[in-house]
Amino acid sequence: MATTLYIVSTPIGNLKDITFRALEILKEVNFIACEDTRVTAFLLNHYEIKSELVSLNAANESSKINYVLERVKNGESCALVSDAGTPGVSDPGVRLISTAISEGINIVPVPGVSAAITALAISGLPTDSFVFEGFLPQKKGRQKMLKELTEEKRTIIIYESTYRIEKLLNELNEYMPDRFVVVCRELTKKFEEVWRGMASEILVDLPEKVTKGEFTLVISPLNWKIK
Repeated sequence: MATTLYIVSTPIGNLKDITFRALEILKEVNFIACEDTRVTAFLLNHYEIKSELVSLNAANESSKINYVLERVKNGESCALVSDAGTPGVSDPGVRLISTAISEGINIVPVPGVSAAITALAISGLPTDSFVFEGFLPQKKGRQKMLKELTEEKRTIIIYESTYRIEKLLNELNEYMPDRFVVVCRELTKKFEEVWRGMASEILVDLPEKVTKGEFTLVISPLNWKIK
């Protein structure tokens, strides 16, 4: 395991959604680089894992990269995790992975769950070709992006927060009123919910229930019709 950076996927909600291999790696590495030590500690405590935690998130990634990689180059092994899902997919880690590759460090994937693929799988929309946009820009470039997506001929996957989900649905109703939308909230968790319909229809039912959680939206391709 020495001189290796493992990219380890963790559960997006249900703690049982982790692979045996991921648990093995998390136990055996010298240290774990994670977004929020409190969140990862909760997972590790559940599985009685005592590995060292090092904070590496969007705010400190640039300053922590050298620290992490120097330890790996000196013979240690590191597991990179995010708070939920797969590191680097709309989460910190891309710069660390890119730098590690450029420095010749061995990169090993330990795959698992992803909210984007989980939502796509249950959407009922075409899965043979899709585009993942992650979180849309909050301000600058947001309207331009939405306008460009109106011509998208592939299934679209978008992440959104509790605070902007209603805004996004209103925007979809404006830019893509005829597109079928699947809205997933709290996937794999106790209060998991899924809404299906046009944005205007989902808006009628959604507001009273939006209290917390991350959202994943799957939007039908241009000219797709419900069979």
